[in-house]
Amino acid sequence: MTTPSSPPDAFAALRFPDFRRLLVASASASFAGTAFAVVIGYQVYALTRSPLMLGLLGVATALPTLSLALLGGHYADRLDRRRILLVTRALLVLGGLAFAALSQAGPATSVAGLFLLVVMLGFARGFGDPAASAFETRIVPPSVYVNASAWLGSVGQVAGILGPTLAGLFLARFEASGTYLLMAALYAASWLALRQMPRLPPTVSSREEGVRASIQAGLRFVRRDQVLFGSMALDLLAVLFGGALALLPVFATDILNVGPGGLGVLMAAPSVGALLVMLWMTRQPPLNRTGVWLVLSIAGFGLSMLLFGVSQVFWLSWLALALSGVFDGVNMLIRRAIVRTRTPDHMRGRVGAVSLVFIGTSNEIGALESGVASHYLGVVRATVLGGLLTVALAGGATWHWRALMTWELRHEQGQQDPPPAA
Repeated sequence: MTTPSSPPDAFAALRFPDFRRLLVASASASFAGTAFAVVIGYQVYALTRSPLMLGLLGVATALPTLSLALLGGHYADRLDRRRILLVTRALLVLGGLAFAALSQAGPATSVAGLFLLVVMLGFARGFGDPAASAFETRIVPPSVYVNASAWLGSVGQVAGILGPTLAGLFLARFEASGTYLLMAALYAASWLALRQMPRLPPTVSSREEGVRASIQAGLRFVRRDQVLFGSMALDLLAVLFGGALALLPVFATDILNVGPGGLGVLMAAPSVGALLVMLWMTRQPPLNRTGVWLVLSIAGFGLSMLLFGVSQVFWLSWLALALSGVFDGVNMLIRRAIVRTRTPDHMRGRVGAVSLVFIGTSNEIGALESGVASHYLGVVRATVLGGLLTVALAGGATWHWRALMTWELRHEQGQQDPPPAA
């Protein structure tokens, strides 16, 4: 990756107090989300012993998110984004408490009840995530968008490392109910950090639109920008076929024989790799040939998952997952930079909603694909096939999305208007 002649300030975004508060809120929510992913997957598999149920678990999360994401994007461009986040984070706190109460039954816990609560949390996520993705651009200037994205991604990966590990230890010591209480406490910490931030008035376009017209405008904006659309579609397809994280409870239990503690370590591995590359990119962002780096990261992700699928050894499986995190970290930062540098502020909520539909639910939809494929092919064959398809997708992107392949981040630097004052 080519770097600028003088290294940028790696701590530029951290010099803004409100961004530091946002960083705390984001880190707490990320810890809670990763802990939830560990406990719900392990609990459902322990109760059902079915990889297919793990795939259906992804559907239960994705469908409500899909149903509300575009509406949430509309209101994120019309209402106070901070208030939206406070309401939805409060709902997540209540959801964690409800999971803990339901799980007190132990082996007699209702699987249907767990799925119902997953759907309820999906609704909160679908309405709140577009506001979260648009929020950061109101508290830092455009010149540090990429740096802010790198720091937010880095704390998310720290949470991805420690969250699964901590959740695995909690799950082994305090069972599912105690781990859900931990999740509720972390979401409460996120709520408190957001509460300390000032209100930000919404930025509304001069022409008032109805809900339907507003949503359609966001969809058209993304569809007409081949760099935006190509980056989102490529990530969706890669995770749909190449992602196998939903099957980690099966690998940990039946193939590697490492139990809940080992499951937490495996789930943390991608975040280890992503954290290292994101910290590196706070100083050396991929300014030149950025689109090429994006496509190469997708190919590397597919090869990493191929290696994970064939591995029968714990340390090699962990290494393969860590490598997948390295490539996913490059992909993630570039996608965030594309969304933030190519979207005007009054459209950020709606574009963030479209991004959520493409990217935010790709893991859940990919979980369904992994569950179904493993049901018929077995978990190893399904994972290997997914890795091969991901590499093939990266090759196809080199000619299908030419505008993405030629896009360079350095041409976008300094071309945005400053964010409106709070």
